[in-house]
Amino acid sequence: MLKIHTLPLGDYMTNTYIVHDSASDRCVIIDPGYEARTILGELRHLGLTAEAILLTHGHFDHVGAVEELVKATGCKLWMSERDWSQFPNPVTAYYYPLANCDFTEVQFCEDQEEITAGGLTFLVLDTPGHTGGSVCYLCGDAMFSGDTLFARSCGRTDLPGGNWDTIQASLRRLAELDGDYTVYPGHGCATPLAYERKWNPYMR
Repeated sequence: MLKIHTLPLGDYMTNTYIVHDSASDRCVIIDPGYEARTILGELRHLGLTAEAILLTHGHFDHVGAVEELVKATGCKLWMSERDWSQFPNPVTAYYYPLANCDFTEVQFCEDQEEITAGGLTFLVLDTPGHTGGSVCYLCGDAMFSGDTLFARSCGRTDLPGGNWDTIQASLRRLAELDGDYTVYPGHGCATPLAYERKWNPYMR
């Protein structure tokens, strides 16, 4: 059974997700934006070992705890190469701080790739628009949407790498998925995808 623990952290209350199978002591961390010590403390409390970090995109409020967590746990880091390397200049480095970091365990995910970690399988969906390398992850009936899709809203596109036409196409892609998912966004509360298809003005 899939277990998801949500930690809203930092100035922007970014949702960090700790995801694991109820029968396993291994887990995956999604978007650890802030407070590495808080996340490590929660792992100890839950008796879990982190095997991987999955990033939905490279913005500072989703990656701030990555470096400390990688050093503390030795886990692998997965993200889009576009958000890793596309913005190395000083102007955009504020928004994409990982572009200047050196991790030996970084792995670049591709659309429709299946990532297996912590005894779970995550399907990668390219959903650019909020950033050029934004992705969503599907695991069972859960969708981790980052800042692409929120409850009755969507991510902003006025920061470096954002594009309104592109995020609209990404939202159409999510709306057209078969079945239903519980959407776990980068900020705010979880929401059923079926509800967003019906009531989210950016998905209609």
